[in-house]
Amino acid sequence: MFGVLAVLVGSSAAFANDLTTTLTNNYGTPSGLLDMPTAEMAPDGQLSTTISYFDGFSKTTLSFQVAPWITGSFRYSGTKDLTPQFRTFYDRSFDLRFRLFKETDFSPAIAVGLQDFLGTGVLGAEYIVATKSYRNRLRVTAGLGWGRFGSQNSIGGFGSRAPFNFAGVGTGGDVSVSNWFKGDIGIFGGISYDISDKLSFAVEYSSDSYDTERKAGIFDQSTPVNFGLTYRLSQDTNLRAYVLHGEEIGVSLAFAINPRTMPIPGGIESAPLPVAVRDPDGARDLGWVGVPAARAQIERSLDETLALDEIDLIGLRLEGRAAYVGIQNETYDRTSQALGRTFRAMTRTLPASVEDFHVTLYVKGIPASTVSFARSDIEKLEHAAADQALAAANFSDSLRFGTLPEPLPGKFPRYGWGISPFTRVSLFDPDEPLRMDVALRFQGQAELGRGWVARAATSVKLFGNIDKSNRASNSRIPRVRSDASLFAKSDAPRVDWLTLSKYQRLAPDLYARGTVGYLEEMYAGVSTEVLWRPVDSRIAFGAELNYVRPRDFDGDFGLRDHNTVSGAIPKFNGHGSVYYDFGGGFHGQVDAGRYLAGDWGVTVGFDREFANGWKVGAFATKTDVSAQDFGEGSFDKGIRITAPISWLLGKPTQQAPTIVVRPLTRDGGQRVNVSGRLYETVRSSHKRDAAASWGKFWR
Repeated sequence: MFGVLAVLVGSSAAFANDLTTTLTNNYGTPSGLLDMPTAEMAPDGQLSTTISYFDGFSKTTLSFQVAPWITGSFRYSGTKDLTPQFRTFYDRSFDLRFRLFKETDFSPAIAVGLQDFLGTGVLGAEYIVATKSYRNRLRVTAGLGWGRFGSQNSIGGFGSRAPFNFAGVGTGGDVSVSNWFKGDIGIFGGISYDISDKLSFAVEYSSDSYDTERKAGIFDQSTPVNFGLTYRLSQDTNLRAYVLHGEEIGVSLAFAINPRTMPIPGGIESAPLPVAVRDPDGARDLGWVGVPAARAQIERSLDETLALDEIDLIGLRLEGRAAYVGIQNETYDRTSQALGRTFRAMTRTLPASVEDFHVTLYVKGIPASTVSFARSDIEKLEHAAADQALAAANFSDSLRFGTLPEPLPGKFPRYGWGISPFTRVSLFDPDEPLRMDVALRFQGQAELGRGWVARAATSVKLFGNIDKSNRASNSRIPRVRSDASLFAKSDAPRVDWLTLSKYQRLAPDLYARGTVGYLEEMYAGVSTEVLWRPVDSRIAFGAELNYVRPRDFDGDFGLRDHNTVSGAIPKFNGHGSVYYDFGGGFHGQVDAGRYLAGDWGVTVGFDREFANGWKVGAFATKTDVSAQDFGEGSFDKGIRITAPISWLLGKPTQQAPTIVVRPLTRDGGQRVNVSGRLYETVRSSHKRDAAASWGKFWR
């Protein structure tokens, strides 16, 4: 082990490498070793899932490379016979790892990590680790560990650390900062070597003695040395076999995707129409201005040309030197692409005398922002870099801009509908960690004009087992979510939502929404909201007030009263919200107010958003409900992932399902699920969001 340290220190003969890896260890974090961590990071943006198993021990981990220097992980593990209370002890935990120093020619990369810092602590550990690469195939690691990683090969200690015991777990889910980097310090290390492009070998000296497991009599150890072989099934999939402590043989499977890399590079949508460059002499011809038939023909031509790109023309005002066009984009998930195709169509259909192009983006039937270009800029920049076009564009709030396109007759009402299968998933039930229903949903929408939108959906279960759950809620506060399994007992068709919404512009930068009806599967009521967001601002402020009634469990039109076994559900809830764009794709949101169960508190969310529509984030809510009253998990928290269908298919579509994973769904910190909240509805039409994907402007 000290030889490994000497190699790391005396590394001047090695050359710096890109110290990233697509491999993960048994804990699911980026590492070329087995149980032990390294200072390696995954490629920026990588999202990986690792499933590892050896006799009676399983771990499933989702890891995300939040930034080049930080990794976050969520883990669900199961251990048989670990404690007499459970046949299999299931546990949920979160990790963070930070790279402090990058590798150089003369020094290793250094990282610090927290394992199971948010959970029961059964896997809790902290570490400082250094990794150095040699040529392109060999990597050497050495580190110091605390907690689990300090239970063997001790070189001393610092402070005192409360040992893990099940009696001290309580409700779990808390952060035990007082234990971090305290107690015995263990030394660990290892090497990984790429035998070929497909096969790699790893050996490590472990500082984890599996104390808790050995005391339970379910783990044996004859050596601190672990070794394994990894075979790359594909660029993003790895299969590993390993031996732990000379006693246990295990396997792991890891697969990854990277939102930054599209499966179909460049996409397969149809090419846009080329920009039509005017004849200089034609630019002086204003003869069309006073001819109604000519104006009608221009309108038809623009409408038909935009329809080729599935863009809806809903307003048009023509002047001799300027055109004001209103569009509603329901096809392209990147607003910049819809804008680019609209401006191309305008060059092909509008009279040559029109020099000033103004396009107003409508959402839910209301004007959000207006983008202006000089036609001559469009003509000369078509083959230039997209950022030059961005510099030439001017974004304005539509109400502040003032001149709006005249609504075209016959554009409203507009109808849409669809039939699609979907799944309802129940996770982390100790009796059955994964339950799922497969259902069929019919949904429709009618845009009635001037901001009025009606939505409806009904579904029927095809098959599944969520209704087999017999785990009753033990909540001490009003049961606003923990009775969710009762809604799955009926196989009859159910109303998922049935709402009427009104969207409105109150003033420049100010939006409003009102929604009434069956808001979601569990609640009906009225939801009102206002949002202040300037078109080019990083920050936005919002406020929401809701009146709710709980729905009947059978999912029809009936409503229950507000009383539950553990208390009455308040009629009113609401929040004030702050949204902030940090730049670089990082977004934050803070919501403060009253939640469904009547508790008061704050939710903090943080997301990384990619230019192609992917979003990966996490959130945590702390309210005035105590950990004891909240129950297992102590407070609400989770991760959320939005995956755009366009990324997978390579064709533009605004479908982008979001998955929210909570370690547990309890009643504290819960909000009503209202579709069409203002911030997400209007933000895509604003400058910062359009600019983030401006590379699509000429596509």
